[in-house]
Amino acid sequence: MNFFQNIQSLLLIIILLFSFVNCQNIPKPRYQQTSSLIGNRLYFFGGDLSTTDYKNYSAMNLTNEVWYLDLSSSFNTATPRWNKDVGMPIGYALGASCVSPIDNSGFLVGGRMFIPNTATNNLESSPAYIFNSNISLWTTPSIIGFNSSFKLRNQNQPVIDNSGKIYTFGGNNDTGFNNSYVDYNDMSIFDTTSMTWSTLAISTNSPLSSHFFYTATLLPTGIIVYIGGYVDRLGIHFYGAVSMNHILTFNTKNYSWSTMVASGGATIDSRIGHSAVLTQNGDIIIYGGVMLYNYTTPVTPYIAKLDTNSWMWSIPNLSQINSPQLCFHSAALYGNYMIIAFGLNPSLTSSSSFVLSNNLYILDIKNYTWVTSFNPNQSTSNQKPPLIKSPTTSSDDHSNNDLFIEIGIAAGIVLLGVFFVVGFLLYKRKNQYPKFIPTPGTTDRI
Repeated sequence: MNFFQNIQSLLLIIILLFSFVNCQNIPKPRYQQTSSLIGNRLYFFGGDLSTTDYKNYSAMNLTNEVWYLDLSSSFNTATPRWNKDVGMPIGYALGASCVSPIDNSGFLVGGRMFIPNTATNNLESSPAYIFNSNISLWTTPSIIGFNSSFKLRNQNQPVIDNSGKIYTFGGNNDTGFNNSYVDYNDMSIFDTTSMTWSTLAISTNSPLSSHFFYTATLLPTGIIVYIGGYVDRLGIHFYGAVSMNHILTFNTKNYSWSTMVASGGATIDSRIGHSAVLTQNGDIIIYGGVMLYNYTTPVTPYIAKLDTNSWMWSIPNLSQINSPQLCFHSAALYGNYMIIAFGLNPSLTSSSSFVLSNNLYILDIKNYTWVTSFNPNQSTSNQKPPLIKSPTTSSDDHSNNDLFIEIGIAAGIVLLGVFFVVGFLLYKRKNQYPKFIPTPGTTDRI
């Protein structure tokens, strides 16, 4: 029996080992990360892993991890095949990433950037980082004419146009570790083709209030649509929620501001921490969010649609069964699939303890149903052909987790087979002769 007990112990160790390896391929729950669709890969950058009160800034745990989903292959939302890429130079949250339509480079602009493995309040002051997904490489650009007041700017969302210009509006430089910070209502433009920076002068039609935690969506007409968030109404850090019926827009053609009034449609709660995606017919779908100063109560409706032709809100007819409610999550549209990941669950959160998610949800916007399987052949994606090539460099951080897991599982099966065969042969050999029971006077030995 000792032999078989040893085999059982070895098998248990092998099972635990493979379980541990498999767990390493699942990202931890997080929120306030940013995401970008690069080719057929949906990337997620950084995020806060802390589950404590959001006012307890010293407990922030910003990660520099980079994960992605390969959207060229089918998967189930319960067991998505996560891939880990090379980590960022900094921990990152409360910013956004933009993807160049010219060469598919990813740009991190704004956000809170913390240097890993240093004191929690040691912030990185670089205005941007560039991610080359072809070779999994991060670089820091040299920017001409950079406006130093943009350093540490966060709680804003940049967008990028077809010429490679990034537009970023408002935000503040609050780091969470000091009482002195500035709110901004300016518009900065970063030309990624020439690496030049410009900040527009405050004009007569510029917004009087600083804006934060909004969503920014660039329409094909060159109009940026800003939805939700909150504002500094008096310029003294006195904040109020933005009405969902007053929608701020910026024209990238003539650099003019205007406000569109959404009236006659559905009633939509003001919110922060929501997401927005643009459909092929010009509708903006917003999802999730919470009330200002209240991270424990989800807004209603949690999903709504804005018609940018009539500027009217509507609420899709969507089943509430198994519908997730999140804030500070990520959302991306791939064909007819709206892919939602990570975030904070307000309905399960208390004032002192956050419940974070690493779940994945998919909404089919063609018929507004939640689906559990992703099939690229059914997504009818209109994405540009991917520019991603097989990585030409190796890195300890860059993951070939799927290959490692498959090799590990195959090795485990082989080892199980070897142990079974050896055990069976030894058992058979031991029991092929009748046992000899010695009696008094017997001189033979076994």
